[in-house]
Amino acid sequence: MLNAELKSDLDKLWKRFWAGGLANPLTAIEQISNLIFIKRLEDLDNQNIKRAEAKKEKYKSIFSGTFEVSGKKIDKATCKWSHWKHFTAEQMLVHVRDVVFPFMKQADHLEIMEDAIFMIPKASLLQEAVSIIDNLKIAPQNYDVLGDLYEYLLSELSSAGKVGQFRTPRHIIRMMIELLEPKIGDKICDPACGTAGFLVNAFEYIKKSNTSTELIQYDEAGIAHNLIGDKITKKEHWKILNTETLYGYDFDSTMARIATMNLLLHGIDKPNIKRFDTLSKAFEQKSHYDIILANPPFTGSLDESDIHSAFKADTTKTELLFIELFYNLLTIGGRAAVIVPNGVLFGSSNAHKKIRQLLLEKCQLEAVISMPSGVFRPYAGVGTAVLVFIKSSDKTESVWFYDMVSDGFSLDDKRDPIGDGKGDIPDIVEKYRTKAISEKSILVPIDKIKSNDFNLSISAYRETKQEHIEYEQPKKIIEKVLKMEKEIQEELEELKKMV
Repeated sequence: MLNAELKSDLDKLWKRFWAGGLANPLTAIEQISNLIFIKRLEDLDNQNIKRAEAKKEKYKSIFSGTFEVSGKKIDKATCKWSHWKHFTAEQMLVHVRDVVFPFMKQADHLEIMEDAIFMIPKASLLQEAVSIIDNLKIAPQNYDVLGDLYEYLLSELSSAGKVGQFRTPRHIIRMMIELLEPKIGDKICDPACGTAGFLVNAFEYIKKSNTSTELIQYDEAGIAHNLIGDKITKKEHWKILNTETLYGYDFDSTMARIATMNLLLHGIDKPNIKRFDTLSKAFEQKSHYDIILANPPFTGSLDESDIHSAFKADTTKTELLFIELFYNLLTIGGRAAVIVPNGVLFGSSNAHKKIRQLLLEKCQLEAVISMPSGVFRPYAGVGTAVLVFIKSSDKTESVWFYDMVSDGFSLDDKRDPIGDGKGDIPDIVEKYRTKAISEKSILVPIDKIKSNDFNLSISAYRETKQEHIEYEQPKKIIEKVLKMEKEIQEELEELKKMV
């Protein structure tokens, strides 16, 4: 729950980077992330030192000892934020670029940072950024605010004038997670993770499920905060949640680093984020995950020679290959909630039909939730749907369809909230539990879908309501017309006498 002062400081930081020549928002976010992370390293180290002292345990500071840069041994203590934050602008630029940044790249569990590049071009810009970040009043252990801060930064990707990456609306992500109900022990994967929105929100959902109701706070948008997970009392469960639960892959190194930072700033100590093209031969497709949450690239095709041999669908279309990938990565009984373009639902090619057949005959296809075309504005106006399925030897018997009319926001580029900003989402989550039938939802038997080329579009099955209108008998209509004509004639005769 960022206050107005924090938001103002972050907006100021954006403007500084914009004016300083870093107009690409992804580059700006990455560079800001680096600085926030460097500050957080010292804050957490100090916190761990105090905790160890209180418990009379041994703890080795991450800033103790030396490391090598260009053949020189450097004292790690000089990398502390508090050591160099008061340097002159020029001294600071040289020190951060040549000493602090290489130290961060060598940090444990941050292999993804190895090819990161320090790109802040001006000493004055770095000094201003450090000053603003240093004044952000955030306690080191307050991951909730740190996470909100980062989400606010990421939200700038969709702001006018900033050309950003495709980013899934957070309320849609939360809906999909509520449908799957992840828990401690589930291995959760997003094979096209982008900024790690699905992973972060899955983590938050699990913490919320394990936080006492009276401790949870809600902001004006209805989003839960203070998710401390007080009901998680076993250390091994925290360890599982922090190190063995969330897994993400992205082919873009910048996005993978931003995803890593996002998880770190939400309290995940060891993010399992890897740079990989998960459709390529280089990626090992193992049935390893209990939950798949994803919004993969909608368009594009791959070089046929680089497509993984595990794929059975004869296509280069990424939106189809990803669905097969999700199936391949799930354990038996594993479940998925993924976003697909509407073309996947009714496309007539053999590959389209084969993918739909896979979902219906080798999985339990639980739900097809059609979303209005404006949900992804201002990025794109393409129509999309959420597929919910379980990898199972039991075939689908019937499919639950829901036609989302509103997601709670206007469907233009402004995306202003409408009413309480929830739209049909609470109704979807409630009715999904029992596959209830309503004005917006139907249940269709598998045989009917098979006989219709495995079509998964709700419009192919929903009956069109025909309103019955009763008309008067022609004789009565003629009598009414004659009567009206007579009345008009009489009125004209009266007018004629008055002239």
